[in-house]
Amino acid sequence: MSNKTIALDAFLYQYMLDVSLRESPLLQRLRTDTARLPNANMQIAPEQGQFMGLLVRLMRAQRAIEIGTFTGYSTLAVALALPSNGQLIACDINTEWTAKACQYWQEAGVAEKIELRLGPALATLDALLAEQPMGTFDFAFIDADKDNYIAYYERLLQLLRPGGLIVVDNVLWDGKVVDAANHEPDTVAIRAFNDHLRADKRVLLSLVPIGDGLTLAMKQG
Repeated sequence: MSNKTIALDAFLYQYMLDVSLRESPLLQRLRTDTARLPNANMQIAPEQGQFMGLLVRLMRAQRAIEIGTFTGYSTLAVALALPSNGQLIACDINTEWTAKACQYWQEAGVAEKIELRLGPALATLDALLAEQPMGTFDFAFIDADKDNYIAYYERLLQLLRPGGLIVVDNVLWDGKVVDAANHEPDTVAIRAFNDHLRADKRVLLSLVPIGDGLTLAMKQG
């Protein structure tokens, strides 16, 4: 028994996957395909994708937005959880990675739910804020350049409805956040983001030690 989160060694992690992961063959193939790329470490963990899909279903979310798409695993996990009339706006700047993503979305039959917006995500978010009323999205996921995490969060909070959820990846940054000697720009940015959310009374907050650390921030009414 333990009164704090236990550490997972390779055997316990595999056991967790064996008894809980329900990854579709297509998601598994996308993950395997992505693992061959030089930037494969940008891929979210499969249990994380499943967790986000469950959150989307629990919320009965209909409109979602994602900052940082890569090859589309997280996008696909969320899109599959959305209802048939759901919409997900996927924001990225890389045409090569997102081209692969589009192939899998098409094969999964969810391409009509996904609107890919290529370009700097801050510009995309500003455009969305200008295009439509605030408070119209249910769910948001941030997994992109770390120095803009706070800027992404602040814009998404405006786009989100009360009770909506922002999910943020890499908030534990492979443990580097607690290394006082580490002053790398990404590490400093994530520390600043975590402090920003800790002090933000506009949201209810939980940091879940799944993958590389996942923060859940629910917008208060």
